[in-house]
Amino acid sequence: MTEFVNMWKNYVNFKDRTTVRGYWMAFLFQFIIGIVLSLIVFATGAQIISTLWSLAIFLPALAIQIRRLRDAGKKWTNIFWLFLPLIGWVIYIVLLCKPSIEDNGIPQV
Repeated sequence: MTEFVNMWKNYVNFKDRTTVRGYWMAFLFQFIIGIVLSLIVFATGAQIISTLWSLAIFLPALAIQIRRLRDAGKKWTNIFWLFLPLIGWVIYIVLLCKPSIEDNGIPQV
């Protein structure tokens, strides 16, 4: 849960770095909350809940993805892989799973 809270605290921070664990734990909590909200929308029909969640999470999710790419030694422009159907998403997920790179270019273990 700490990583999810940190994602919200750093929602406009595009300069720092986020570890693999930090990114995927924040993603997990974001995913679980999205599923719970989807169930609520399904039960009540209040689509506004889903819309508000999507708008609220957009900037923090973008920031943490860019920080994750930076930590893996990649440029933020790799986010444009998402515009390619299927293969672009696979490439992007692989990039997000890359190990952290030290400032000297050597991967952290």
